[in-house]
Amino acid sequence: MRKDEYVRILDYLPRGKSDVPPHKRKPIAQAVGEKYFSLLELVPREGMGFEQGERIYIGEGARDRVDHIERRIKYEWLTPTAKSELPFILEKAIKDNEAEFIAFYNTAGTISTRQHKLEVMPRIGKRHRDDILKEREAMPFKDFADMQNRLKSVPDPVRIIADKIVEELQGQSKYYLFVTLTKDMKDERY
Repeated sequence: MRKDEYVRILDYLPRGKSDVPPHKRKPIAQAVGEKYFSLLELVPREGMGFEQGERIYIGEGARDRVDHIERRIKYEWLTPTAKSELPFILEKAIKDNEAEFIAFYNTAGTISTRQHKLEVMPRIGKRHRDDILKEREAMPFKDFADMQNRLKSVPDPVRIIADKIVEELQGQSKYYLFVTLTKDMKDERY
């Protein structure tokens, strides 16, 4: 299984989750992976705290802020705060990894003989798909600003990707382009 090295904090509960008995509560953070968009619960090291949107290392090496990864979680298990922050934090992560996502727009191909990857993106239909394909054929997009300048009618390309990732995390997508599907994430260890 592919594992994220960095996550972004969606919500931090310094006193733990209210649905856990008081004697078992511990500080916990809900986070989303930067590369594979894993939803995780993290336990901070003693005396450490997190801020929303903060980028935290969780890779194989020494973790200076995270004691351990409690578990992988489903979208439904996110707190209301984490759910509301997810699209904005994803947009920030997408902008920080702009080259990778511009490459998606520059290279996305067909899924089947009747459907293109661009068409399964939120708010992109056949007309927007054709506009994107025509423009990238003339010259690949350099960055999101270049894409928006050349495609005035196409919605914000960063928000489109963020919305697609949220849709995939919710399990509401027929085609998964960014999130790796796992069988059953109940208490799955990371």
